[in-house]
Amino acid sequence: MIQYENVTKVFGSGPNVVTAVNDVTFEIEKGHVVAFLGPSGCGKTTLLRLTNRLIPLTRGKIIVNGQDILSVDAVKLRQSMGYAIQAIGLFPNKTIYENIATVPRLLGWKEEKTRERADELLSMLRLEPGVFRDRYPAELSGGQQQRVGVARSLAADPEIVLMDEPFGAIDPINREEIQNEFLRIQGELKKTIAFVTHDIHEAIKVGDEIAIFQGGKLIQYDTPEVILTRPKNKYIADFVGADRALKVLGLLRTKDAMNTKPRNIVKGSCDAQDVLKFLEEKGLKHAIVVENDKPLGYVTLKSLKHENGPVRHLVDPYPKFIERYDTLRDVMSIMLMQDMQTLCVIDDHGKFTGTISLRNIQSSILDAYTDDEEG
Repeated sequence: MIQYENVTKVFGSGPNVVTAVNDVTFEIEKGHVVAFLGPSGCGKTTLLRLTNRLIPLTRGKIIVNGQDILSVDAVKLRQSMGYAIQAIGLFPNKTIYENIATVPRLLGWKEEKTRERADELLSMLRLEPGVFRDRYPAELSGGQQQRVGVARSLAADPEIVLMDEPFGAIDPINREEIQNEFLRIQGELKKTIAFVTHDIHEAIKVGDEIAIFQGGKLIQYDTPEVILTRPKNKYIADFVGADRALKVLGLLRTKDAMNTKPRNIVKGSCDAQDVLKFLEEKGLKHAIVVENDKPLGYVTLKSLKHENGPVRHLVDPYPKFIERYDTLRDVMSIMLMQDMQTLCVIDDHGKFTGTISLRNIQSSILDAYTDDEEG
């Protein structure tokens, strides 16, 4: 989908010459997210800006969908790609809808189609269209503005999206949430994405592959698993950190480790003593109470001992529900902080889809290392 062939970018001349990108060659496959990773000044943002001709190439080729980008009109090239940046860059004097509609209008879309697309994207990013469509950026939180920035980059339904530290300017809690939204949407849309970041955890979480740069050179281009378990050299090993074995937890997601058929599910209408008997017969310590396909909480042997009536009135709430794209690193952190060994997993509509336990996490880690050894 995107091929970089001996790409070089030089700024300045004579004694002031700086080689920002130095003979870089690799390929981004269709539908993949590739994280460009490295310290400040390593060339990752320069390479991104070369991709849509915001700055001119010095040497080499960039080929998109089989076409050399120099053979395509620069404006049309940029309009064909989504672009999201750290500073968000929303127009403050335009409504949220008008911001999202910018590129579709430039491309001549009919207003009805543009409005449908904007509403679709707002809904996908969990921003109610009727509430947010006619607001202005200043009326939104930083996290909400970042969502709108992502929506704008996807507005014209581009095959390729370029993202330059798109979540870097927001607080850690919102950042984690938006990363999860990004992964959920990417799971549906399968865009080809070049994603610049300086955060190893973010690169591991979002990238199908990671390209690590140093001084303008591409040092290693591999899957997150390979980079963590088989770093190419000392620079890569030092960059990803001595705790890279723990970072493997950031590769694995709840959906890959969860139990989709737990034995301890009961309806909220069940009588407490019937549930107690059920737990004792099955040798279980607690039951998850579900009503209308949504988890209410859990009950234990102790909480049921001397109670009667529907268990919906006896539940202890979970401190947090887990979503399918949450990393096992985040799930384990919640478990440790809340002193819980099992949590509920919900889908995008809040419906119960399974459970995740410390035992599930342990098995997944062992499986990951077994697969790596066999590979």
